[in-house]
Amino acid sequence: IAKAVGARLRAAGQAIVLLGATQGWLGQSLYLRELCGREEGAPPPVDLAVERRNGDFVRGEILGGHVAACHDLSDGGLLVGLAEMCLAGGTGAAMRLPADAGTPHAYLYGEDQGRYLVATDDGNALVEAAMAAGVPATLLGYSGGDSLVVEGLFALPLAELRAVHEAWLPTYMNSAA
Repeated sequence: IAKAVGARLRAAGQAIVLLGATQGWLGQSLYLRELCGREEGAPPPVDLAVERRNGDFVRGEILGGHVAACHDLSDGGLLVGLAEMCLAGGTGAAMRLPADAGTPHAYLYGEDQGRYLVATDDGNALVEAAMAAGVPATLLGYSGGDSLVVEGLFALPLAELRAVHEAWLPTYMNSAA
């Protein structure tokens, strides 16, 4: 491995870019199971050519030094990935749903394949490079602050998010006794 980046947001002011197409696929998702109590629908379809194209693009941008952090999006979707990036780096983030996002919960929790969430110093340049390579890309927002914010929906302080994230196992163990 010539160069690697982790998933943690390293600094405030970095652009948060979604790479890959979002359809809001909720079949067999964590959202459907954990929040709705249902296990139904087909899992998201896999297109190996798209997976390879998107993965090759991300690796190239990492090798070129254009990506500061990267998280593949699968279990839990975009919002879970962004929360994990915020917690890992101790840095908040604010994002806005695109105008064509459709249903917010499907956009935020859908488990569409071949997607990555990246942090970069130049979001516009990364979006342009992705589009030129045939990779769908959306500038969602920026890192910074002490909360995870989805404009128009919620602002969750990282301290509260971390407390819930770290308390699940002790809570589960105490309730199972």
